[in-house]
Amino acid sequence: MNVRRRLIPAAAATAVTAAALGALSACSSGSSAAVGNTDKFDVVASFYPMAFLAEQIGGDHVNVTSLTQPGQEPHDLEISAKQTAQLEETDAALYLKGLQPTVDEAIGQSGVRTKIDAATLTSLDHAPGTGGHEDDHGHDDEHGHGDEHGHSHSHDGRDPHVWLDPAKYAEIAEGVGKAFQKADPDHATDYKKNTEALVGKLNDLDAEFKTGLEHRKTDVFVTTHAAFGHLAARYGLTEEAINGLAPEAEPSAARVKQLTETAKADGVTTVFYETLISDRTAKTIARDAGLRTDVLDPLEGITDKSRGDDYFQVMESNLRALQTALGAE
Repeated sequence: MNVRRRLIPAAAATAVTAAALGALSACSSGSSAAVGNTDKFDVVASFYPMAFLAEQIGGDHVNVTSLTQPGQEPHDLEISAKQTAQLEETDAALYLKGLQPTVDEAIGQSGVRTKIDAATLTSLDHAPGTGGHEDDHGHDDEHGHGDEHGHSHSHDGRDPHVWLDPAKYAEIAEGVGKAFQKADPDHATDYKKNTEALVGKLNDLDAEFKTGLEHRKTDVFVTTHAAFGHLAARYGLTEEAINGLAPEAEPSAARVKQLTETAKADGVTTVFYETLISDRTAKTIARDAGLRTDVLDPLEGITDKSRGDDYFQVMESNLRALQTALGAE
């Protein structure tokens, strides 16, 4: 199945900037000590999906901090001078090149001994036999079209949202586990055991998605953020992404008509939005097209609004939302 991107002209351009963070924030699991001041293996992670891997694989042997605060949109992250300095104190940096340009630059210029780029541990291309994003003219989106914030998800047009595909996330986990074993050999046995356990859980999740979406009425789902290309490709779905629209802009009458026609033709019932971005666009389109709205979480961060406390719980919620939207209950 093709994963399609439809571009909507924005009614107004909205520049979204983020204030520089004053300090590294501990990731969701709790109170990490300052980087470099612990007797553990210190890991700085770029944002939640990387921090989660580090925690799961490292267990009690690691001290994990995240460059992205809970609730902050990762694409908007700007690295502070203090964070840049703290990168020099950590044992390892785990990031996903292409998602956060300021992180890529800071880690690239740092003296961190162990730099783990998750983008090198799996393919950022969609699964074989499926298409890439397409724009309104039917051309493959190979040039990194910007998202609703005006940011490109990737410098080379590849989709960095690989953690939403459990199989690809498992490949990354295996690579991170090997990197930890090499960088901290004293605890290699535990890292290997933890990695195998995590990969097993991710494989189970993959199987659950395949089974749960097998008998569905439609393949098409609509989302305000083109983040689900890998997930769509893995399970034979088609993502209709409402991209290039400023968060507060109203969709054009022509676009609403087009989307309504698509919904009728493909049996679409739902417009999905995400927790870290305004739901105004989704609700406007859904109201005018006679559709419902629901959350499909790209898992770029965990907050009080998340439908779950960790990666697995939120992915389970995503599966239930897709089952309802696609008629696979």
